[in-house]
Amino acid sequence: MSVLVYIESENESFKKTALEVASYGRALANKMKCSLNAVVFNANNNSILGDYGVDKIISIKTEQEFIAEIYADYLRQVAIKENSQVVILSNSANCKYLAPFLSVGLKAGYVPNVVKLPVTVSPFLVKRSAFTNKAFLETEILTDIKIIGLSNNAFGLVEESAQPLSEDFTPEIKTSKIEIKGVDKVKDKVSIADADIVVSAGRGLKGPENWNMIEALANVLGAATACSKPVSDLGWRPHSEHVGQTGKPVASNLYIAIGISGAIQHLAGINSSKIKVVINSDPEAPFFKAADYGIVGDAFDVVPKLIEKLKAFKQQNS
Repeated sequence: MSVLVYIESENESFKKTALEVASYGRALANKMKCSLNAVVFNANNNSILGDYGVDKIISIKTEQEFIAEIYADYLRQVAIKENSQVVILSNSANCKYLAPFLSVGLKAGYVPNVVKLPVTVSPFLVKRSAFTNKAFLETEILTDIKIIGLSNNAFGLVEESAQPLSEDFTPEIKTSKIEIKGVDKVKDKVSIADADIVVSAGRGLKGPENWNMIEALANVLGAATACSKPVSDLGWRPHSEHVGQTGKPVASNLYIAIGISGAIQHLAGINSSKIKVVINSDPEAPFFKAADYGIVGDAFDVVPKLIEKLKAFKQQNS
């Protein structure tokens, strides 16, 4: 019996969310009194997983770009080989596509948006967020094999030293009707999925030519940049930066919304963020009702002053 975690990587490096999944997996394996195994695809420097309590690293080398159906089948093969009772995924977009395939392949119950360790493992009860993070549910997984989707920033990084074994695994090749024509990867930028801080802006910026102000604030904070749906629809920013219910979900520690009114679809996508700060000239903007902190003011006056103050603060503390 074992717990299996899927460790996602990007540009051959592990995502922060993957290390959080490993931390959660170690804590769950301790609770279940079993081993923790990790599956990695095309990643280097696997030894870092030993800092998060992984007992065995199962490495799969493949030239196959991510296709949910194929990666799910590879994970299925590993889970069966390792007699995995629980498989843990992140809440990334890729894992949300992959999870249903894996659930069918393993005949396993899948619960996404999990925020804590199971209340009990017999019966297997997990706490998850629901209704766009406005409520929590305790859900029992009845199947022999369980699949958990861990919410970003819900558990955090917890180090526990181990000396993992390493094993290469060559899965049986599965084909798919999906054909990938090309993949555009963003480099040298903080990704929205891994960011502790996200600086987002909307139509209040008046045009793409003013986005240097947002990027300057993000650079000072070490943050990712994001935007509302209308902004990406207008072509001001790439669709990869669109956050919200119909874009990328955000679960950052700090989310700063600048010139975004706060449509319900946008709020649903960022509701998992722990602290929400709004800068808007309209005091009646719906976002203020969801925000922890708000500044009523013109972004073109507020943001440059904020950047100046943050730079001065960093210099004093460097």
